[in-house]
Amino acid sequence: MTLIDETTTIPLGGPGLPQVRRIVTALPGPRSAEILARKSDAVAAGVAHSMPVSVVAAGGGVAVDADGNSLIDLGSGIAVTSVGNAHPKVAAAIAAQAAQFTHTCFMVSPYESYVDVAEALNRLTPGDFAKKSALFNSGAEAVENAIKIARKHTGRPAVVAFDHGYHGRTNLTMALTAKAMPYKSGFGPFAPEVYRVPGSYPLRDGLTGPEAAANAITLIEKQIGAANLAAVIIEPIQGEGGFIVPADGFLGAIVDWCRANGVVFIADEVQTGFARTGAMFASEIFGIEPDMITTAKGIAAGLPLAGVTGRAEIMDAAHPGGLGGTYGGNPVACAAAVAAIDAFENEGLVERAQQIGGILRTRLDALAASDPRIGEVRGHGAMVAAEFVDPATGAPDAALTGAVAKAAIAEGVIVLTCGTFGNVIRFLPPLSIGDELLNEGLDVIEAALKRS
Repeated sequence: MTLIDETTTIPLGGPGLPQVRRIVTALPGPRSAEILARKSDAVAAGVAHSMPVSVVAAGGGVAVDADGNSLIDLGSGIAVTSVGNAHPKVAAAIAAQAAQFTHTCFMVSPYESYVDVAEALNRLTPGDFAKKSALFNSGAEAVENAIKIARKHTGRPAVVAFDHGYHGRTNLTMALTAKAMPYKSGFGPFAPEVYRVPGSYPLRDGLTGPEAAANAITLIEKQIGAANLAAVIIEPIQGEGGFIVPADGFLGAIVDWCRANGVVFIADEVQTGFARTGAMFASEIFGIEPDMITTAKGIAAGLPLAGVTGRAEIMDAAHPGGLGGTYGGNPVACAAAVAAIDAFENEGLVERAQQIGGILRTRLDALAASDPRIGEVRGHGAMVAAEFVDPATGAPDAALTGAVAKAAIAEGVIVLTCGTFGNVIRFLPPLSIGDELLNEGLDVIEAALKRS
């Protein structure tokens, strides 16, 4: 425990935090309500939140709020704290680096930890070819720089993204992102030369992977033209769009077309990267080797860091000084990433993601078999979702999804919704969660569904 004033203590975070769900007040409790009221007064209204709590500690598979409620975490800060909150090695690395120096700007005075992270990314990302990396602050910034590099390399302006895709909230990445509300409405005009084509959504399009790819390629060739196209960007498993897993053969066909036409294929692995899907990167599941990969979220266990990794000849296309940023590859964030990557590689977290995926799929598949309102359970590893539908028509049921999530949250389970139609609950537990706690969280969700 650590003292925060003369009368109040908060529990230390990390894996030593008691791994129990405990609700001692209605949510929000009085202390959280006070903090959230201050948030309303002080923070811009556009910065929303989904949980009615103010967290003071987290670790393992729980988050503890300011009133002492302990909640089961099935969200990992949107796939960020995959190694767990306050992983001991990560916390120690952060503290040691902060005691040495917090910043010099890598573009002014370089330091070794940035190089360490780049070397790890070059080694771990798919593809047996020479690679280089550059580090940034966020997933959106990584995507934006990947597009810059691809345009410079090819000398072409156009970029293709896909229906249901999510790539960020900056001007260019809003143009790439498909969903209008809440990400794009009222914020335009957006960056030009960005085009969108249908992807592969097996539940809703009924197409095989090659059929869906052929549709997309036809539109690209007829409406854009390969000679004008710098890059195609896609999430191997679409995140905010609903954890959409493409049909077999879709991604491979798109990659093959890109190679034949000199188009850079960019895999946005911001959410799927670093063991989340039961592979170090989701591209491995589909047997593809992207020309470039963007990473963020799980890379540094909660510190702001992102990367672009790609073929060396593509990455070197940008002129000296053309890439960078004041804080990109901050030394404290890099120290966290080095420690987190060590945990991913040496603490069995890829295998743990597979085990978590087995529990999620077993429980949710059984629930879907008995409740036709679950139209599909899909995903890989510890990145699994349930899509809720009207059983008579198959139409998306956002109201049911919201009701189930709200009921689960009230009972102390952190869950996230997603999907273009708002009808998907996504499961992104930290890989440090225990089986008992994970099953308890699923029990709460199952009971909430039965009451809805």
